[in-house]
Amino acid sequence: MQIIRDIATLRRHVKQARESGKTVGFVPTMGYLHPGHLSLLHKAREKNDLIILSIFVNPLQFGAGEDYEEYPRDLEADAAQAKEAGCDLIFAPTVKEMYPQGYATFVDVERLTDSLCGASRPGHFRGVTTVVTKLFNIVTPDRAYFGQKDAQQALVLRKMARDLNMDLQVLIMPTIREKDGLAMSSRNTYLSPEERTQATVLSRSLFQAEEKIKNGERDTNKITEFITQTIQSEPLANIDYVAIVDTDEIKPTETINGQTLIALAVRFGKTRLIDNIIVEVS
Repeated sequence: MQIIRDIATLRRHVKQARESGKTVGFVPTMGYLHPGHLSLLHKAREKNDLIILSIFVNPLQFGAGEDYEEYPRDLEADAAQAKEAGCDLIFAPTVKEMYPQGYATFVDVERLTDSLCGASRPGHFRGVTTVVTKLFNIVTPDRAYFGQKDAQQALVLRKMARDLNMDLQVLIMPTIREKDGLAMSSRNTYLSPEERTQATVLSRSLFQAEEKIKNGERDTNKITEFITQTIQSEPLANIDYVAIVDTDEIKPTETINGQTLIALAVRFGKTRLIDNIIVEVS
């Protein structure tokens, strides 16, 4: 397995693979890998010949006062895990390589980025869609793999790829969780022991809400109120949002119908965690 730092070298490797008739699977990350990331590599390995993982902490998607400088980084450990999971190439560019002096081009997806994390983190998705567009252009994958934990991001990127006629599949894989239900995230390392314990209320509230829906509840206001009250039972939890939206336009719905995303963002101390489930009701 190789670690590549520059765009030109990566493109040469992809060109050689293409000339040999190989397909390319791509997993974009910000590094500090956990089993959730590795599950994406395993899934990519099933359907593709050349597996590329990108590791790039993208400054464009961090707002003022967010954790860009503190975001955990460990390329050596990431490389060892990625190799074990079947990765062929790691693309780990510098900020200067991705955004050279004078850089002035950005990608915006409208409507789908107005709510949820888009409302809480202005400019965040502009940074995500810009860097992923660049990565798609550099890697030219056949398939790109994202986790459902970042559901709004994945849905936005799927919409972007369709709207811009990008010649690839954007595949959304199930959230990988700790044994106690907490969605795996690089930011979980920020939590104190007490915050970590209380953070399990996020998945617990979602799973209980899912059970209510299975038992016939369809009123989104009642489901939202239930999740909110459950989370507020933990004293360290500070809710950013609890929302129930459709998975096409990410718009609020009055009743649970069709494929529906139930998403939340909650702070424990300085750490902002997100989680979600997707339910489907005919």
